[in-house]
Amino acid sequence: QVQLVESGGGLVQAGISLRLSCVVSGGTFSRYAMGWFPQAPGKEREFVAALSWGGARTDYADSVKDRFSISRENAKNTVYLQMNSLKPEDTAVYYCAAARGPQPTRSRYDYNYWGQGTQVTVSS
Repeated sequence: QVQLVESGGGLVQAGISLRLSCVVSGGTFSRYAMGWFPQAPGKEREFVAALSWGGARTDYADSVKDRFSISRENAKNTVYLQMNSLKPEDTAVYYCAAARGPQPTRSRYDYNYWGQGTQVTVSS
């Protein structure tokens, strides 16, 4: 059974950086493309970043591409989301997801496994 566990969220002031981590167990991590999807209260889960299974290809939402960076360490079964210059509108529960296949994808329907989420709150 594949499990994803996120960590690294918290309450921070605007302009501060955070790094989220997601550890994957129970599957072959190097065979999953990975993504991050925040969900704000009352809103749908949305795409912000994705990464190919080898780490060579990335994709970002326009709203974060100059501030967020996704990366992975296959030896540690871990994917990261480095978030810089945080804004109050980044406040959300951030979910990590794994998709069977090599390429990054923006559609949440392409992802097979999800974590439980980690809360990020950015105060102004």
